[in-house]
This record gives sequence, C-alpha cells and structure tokens, in this order.
Amino acid sequence: MRVAFLGTSGFAVPALRALAGPHEVTLVVTQPDRPVGRHAEIVPTAVKRAAAALSLPVVQPDRVNRDEAVGQLRQSRPDVLVVAAYGQLLRPAVFTLAPLGAVNIHASLLPQYRGAAPVAWAIVRGEAQTGITTFLIDQGMDTGPMLVQRSLAIAPDETAGELELRLAHLGADAILTTLCGLENGSLPARPQPADGASLAPKLTRDDGRMDWTQTSAAVHNLVRGMAPWPGAWTLLAGERVKVHRTARTDIRVGAATPGTLAPRDAGRLFAACSDRFVEILEIQRAGRPRASGSEFLNGLRPSAVFE
Repeated sequence: MRVAFLGTSGFAVPALRALAGPHEVTLVVTQPDRPVGRHAEIVPTAVKRAAAALSLPVVQPDRVNRDEAVGQLRQSRPDVLVVAAYGQLLRPAVFTLAPLGAVNIHASLLPQYRGAAPVAWAIVRGEAQTGITTFLIDQGMDTGPMLVQRSLAIAPDETAGELELRLAHLGADAILTTLCGLENGSLPARPQPADGASLAPKLTRDDGRMDWTQTSAAVHNLVRGMAPWPGAWTLLAGERVKVHRTARTDIRVGAATPGTLAPRDAGRLFAACSDRFVEILEIQRAGRPRASGSEFLNGLRPSAVFE
C-alpha cells in the first residue's frame, strides 16, 4: 500500500519505521525544524531524522493545509494517509485526499482524552489504564470513527515520557493491523461511543504548578504526568524549583501544614500534602543540576516550606 506519513515527535517514529517495511512510504510530512533549548539550536524533528535514516522523501511545510503542501501530498499518490503526533489539524482538502482516508494513531482509548496531551492527562487524573486508538480523521477534534484499539495498564510510578514510549510501540503494531484491515476490506469503522468523552488540552508551563493542599496521590500523579515536559514545579522562598520524581508514603501528616518538610533526621526529603507525606526523590533548583532529595536537604533552612 502507498502511504503518506504525517508526524513530528518521537511518538511517531516507531510507526514510521514499522510502515516502511511492508508498505511503500511515498512521502513524509513533518513540522519545520525549530530552535530548541537555552541556546536555541535548530534541531530537526524526530520524524525527519528517522525518515532520513530510512531514505524516505521529506517535506516540512509551515501549514499542511495550504495549496502547495496539499499538492505535494497529492503528487505522492497515497492510498492512505497515516497521522501520528503531527501537531496540526487537517482540513478536508488533506484528510479526504487519499482513497482510504486519513488514519490517526491516538494515544488514548477514545473517546477519552481527545486532544494534544492524552498521555499526560491520563496520568494526572489517576487513570490505571490507557491505550491506542486508530481512527479515521474527520472535521472534529479526535472524533472520527474508530478502527483498532489496544489497551495497556499504567504502572503506578510511570512517567508520561515512559508511558508514551510504550504507547508508541503499541501504536506501531496497531497501525499495521489497521492498514491490513483497510486493504482487504475486513475492518469496519465504528462510531465513537456517545458517552465518556473527555479532553486532553495542550500542556502549558502553568499546568506543572504543584498544589500541596491536594492529596499525596494527586501530587504524585501531577509529577509523573508532567515529566518530562513541562515539569512539575513549586516555590521555595520565592524561587521556582522543579520536582522530577516523587514516591508516595503511608506517613500521615497529622497537623502539618501542606508544603511543610518533615524533620531532617529522616535524611530524606518529605513534603506534606493534605493527607500524607510524599518523598521527593529528585529535585532541581533553577540553573543547577538535578539533585536527590537527600542532597537537596544540605543547606536547606529548617523552616523551609514549599508553596
């Protein structure tokens, strides 16, 4: 089958590699190279690097719905478009271009977590299970008819970055099954359920702000869900610090105010939530390397409180 592939982030790479074997990938469309990091170094997208390694043709339009990009897609004569973490909404001129339509690989069990950040929000909201859904793109936000679903359990300490990697490989398997079914006509599309829909909006830095008045489970889930980006953060004496990893404990806070640190004789960094303490395993001051909780205790004022 002739496939045009649209993707940008590392989540899309396993699917591209999987498709490049049994199918003919006629064109790869990815976002333009952009500056990354403190030094604003121009870095190619993960999909562009993968496509180059596979010797596949690549285009990087600013807007995929403009006439030039639509023309490039049409000239590649795809039987189907496959979309994975591309980063732009497709208009009808694009998603109706191929005879078999445009198939999206989405990292949730639709209709749950429609939107840009399904992995992060599933963890933040304490889900025990998530998965992959392939579906035919329509004019809505992840509302099209479903083709294949695969589920997996979320580990209790798993971060969004770790879970996304597992989902990426699950998505690669799901898209191969999907295209096989579309090609031989054995895979009917089915409407998404009317009930149970939820949204997973694009993340901002403010989404990582920690609220110590929440339960220890909610605080732990926020830290996991915001890793690696935008990162969970809190204030310490007016300074923003990032919290990279935590662990839940059974230590009840008693009368301790949320954000209060446990006595230093523990030799570990514990902070009070509304019900129990969480242990902070990895933390980072601005402009400094990451430190373990015990390392961070050195030089910390006895009256320090997270805000």
